Amino acid sequence: MFLDLALRYDRDARRCDLVLGDDYDLAIDETPIPAILMSVGLDRRAAPDDPLPEGRSQFLAPASFSERRGCAGDALDPYGNLTGCRLWLLDRAKRTETTRQLCEFWLSESLAWAKKETGEPAEIEVEWLGPDILGYRVQVQDASVMLSRRVEA
Repeated sequence: MFLDLALRYDRDARRCDLVLGDDYDLAIDETPIPAILMSVGLDRRAAPDDPLPEGRSQFLAPASFSERRGCAGDALDPYGNLTGCRLWLLDRAKRTETTRQLCEFWLSESLAWAKKETGEPAEIEVEWLGPDILGYRVQVQDASVMLSRRVEA
């Protein structure tokens, strides 16, 4: 069973916000939707060998914690679990099958918790919707989220 603070996704602003109930208290969501949105919406820290979208490297750019991004809460996890998804690394990717596969892999990486929580892995579908738009659908149990991401070479 899932029990999280409810999130509402605003398509125009492309962001989430907490939901208030009629009594102005924070609303609770018993579906996996908030966990899915957090998993794909937060930036996971880039691995040391991941090329950064800006074209910078650890040798050419000054050392900075923020250049590899990452969720600040990860520093507090005693088990070293990482939150979020590395989809931000696709910001300057080209329309290739490799890019689509990377998107699918990084989504499955960020949603690995689904198998632990439900006994079944998340269902993930990724396809090109346009020349520079990757669309993806994620389903955990009976809850499904469809989002898209612009990539620009």
